[in-house]
Amino acid sequence: MAKKKILFINQEISPYVADNNLSIMGRELPKAMQDLGHEIRTFMPKWGTINERRGQLHEVQRLSGMNLIIDDTDHPLIIKVASIQSARVAVYFIDNEDYFSKRQMTTDELGQDYPDNGERAIFFARGVLETVKKLRWVPDVIQCQGWMSAVVPFYVKTAYADEPSYASTKVVTSLFKKNVQKELGTKFKQCLPFRDAKAELLAPYNDNFDFLELGKMAIDYSDGVIQAQSEVNDNLMQYARDKGLPLLPYTEDFAAIYEDFYENL
Repeated sequence: MAKKKILFINQEISPYVADNNLSIMGRELPKAMQDLGHEIRTFMPKWGTINERRGQLHEVQRLSGMNLIIDDTDHPLIIKVASIQSARVAVYFIDNEDYFSKRQMTTDELGQDYPDNGERAIFFARGVLETVKKLRWVPDVIQCQGWMSAVVPFYVKTAYADEPSYASTKVVTSLFKKNVQKELGTKFKQCLPFRDAKAELLAPYNDNFDFLELGKMAIDYSDGVIQAQSEVNDNLMQYARDKGLPLLPYTEDFAAIYEDFYENL
């Protein structure tokens, strides 16, 4: 197959967070595609649980400095980078003091979902897409892994649809078992509109987004869906089937099969 430029937008990547299905795939899938000769870029949030010194993260000054406006408030975008030596994969981190560096991941110290998780996902999505533009790198495929990346398909196909960086990009959403437990907050739906990502496009979804609504929106604006674990939400799997999208069932031997899936989109 022709070699592609593949952008991986990950919620979690091992070893920066604890090993689980999502974080291991966040590391292994980009590595596998790179080993097959594809050009990759990999992004994740700079969660406050990440030890920057141990992970050897450093800020990329030329990419940082932009402010993203969410809910009429400016939020500075900071970009950091590190390398997973064992996998030979560079990772870009989206950072912001309010949303990431002073927080844990999905839940706080008491195990409760952060009430502004939805706004954090919006910041992450826009942060990645703006940074890739700055890199002057045009992905053929965007692979979204984890609920934190679920806003990306919506923005790629609406707000960024006319951008040269994304005009011909195919978007793939992987479904995992791990999800937010609570709704994403009453402000999420009102904070989503941006450029051509118009408010009226959100009419089919409930006002109080939970992980099902978020998953449906990601599927609606994706070109393909992957079942990334043996057990994922049945409702979302059926929703993808009903949409008639290319759907890749769970497979343990993923490298060549994922490659073929990307090629056939």
